[in-house]
Amino acid sequence: MKTLKEMLAEARQVVPEEGPADLQRRLQSGDKVVVIDVRDPDEYRDGHLEAATNISRGFLEFRVGTAVTDPSTPVVLYCQTGLRSLLAAKALKELGYQNVINLQGGFQKWTQSGLPVVKDVPMNADQIQRYSRHFLLPQVGDKGQRKLLRAKVLLIGAGGLGSPTALYLAAAGVGTLGLMDGDVVDITNLQRQVLHTTADIGKPKVESGTRTLKALNPDVHVIPLPMRITVDNVMDVIKDYDLIVDGSDNFETRYLVNDACFLAGKTNVHGSIFQFEGMATVFAPNEGPCYRCLYPTPPPPGLVPS
Repeated sequence: MKTLKEMLAEARQVVPEEGPADLQRRLQSGDKVVVIDVRDPDEYRDGHLEAATNISRGFLEFRVGTAVTDPSTPVVLYCQTGLRSLLAAKALKELGYQNVINLQGGFQKWTQSGLPVVKDVPMNADQIQRYSRHFLLPQVGDKGQRKLLRAKVLLIGAGGLGSPTALYLAAAGVGTLGLMDGDVVDITNLQRQVLHTTADIGKPKVESGTRTLKALNPDVHVIPLPMRITVDNVMDVIKDYDLIVDGSDNFETRYLVNDACFLAGKTNVHGSIFQFEGMATVFAPNEGPCYRCLYPTPPPPGLVPS
């Protein structure tokens, strides 16, 4: 009978290993790679790589086909220290998976390297019912819903664009919404700015917006920011958010938000509308142009209607 040491030595002869920094580069570059956490579910819940799917070692051969449909797809396995996953990787190679890699040092080395991990909070019965339709969608599912609950989105503007955006993000279960607007509700807003009601006239938009969003979904943590975005506060405001949604109505703010997102490496979702025409664009850092790339200089004042 082979010893564990002999089995590990055999596995290392056929399974390549990569360190945490190598895997992080793969993930950041957008390479097509499937990451599988082969630890037990309780270990996974205590903390895991965001990109990972949990298939515990005892079920790997039976369930890997649901996560890896093409045997040529690169697959990275990890466990706590890299030993269980090394043996699991060898088993997948023997099943015909051609590009199986073991994360050297496992989850332990990943965390020691200071790389990001996530910890899932169990959903309660109300949340399971509320988001049940998302669970049926393969593009969202349980994993996607948990990611939404962890997400932090900043909405700049609680008006005609910010109102429906905020409502749908809150309904979908985005965990933290920053709502930034320095204006008060005016009666002329009410035919389109659906966060606010007649009773809110004269009140700050972030106040009525926060109340509406919390009434829609108590899960959501709403951060009211009753101010305008300026060159002095923009970097500090955006730093804690994963995504910035710019629903502003003036070019000065649009260029400011674009430049700040570019410098901070934040994805900027930009929208604008005039009468019955609208435009929505996603400016992702290092994945394409930014707003200033498309429109190098603002138009002269008064040339473009708001």
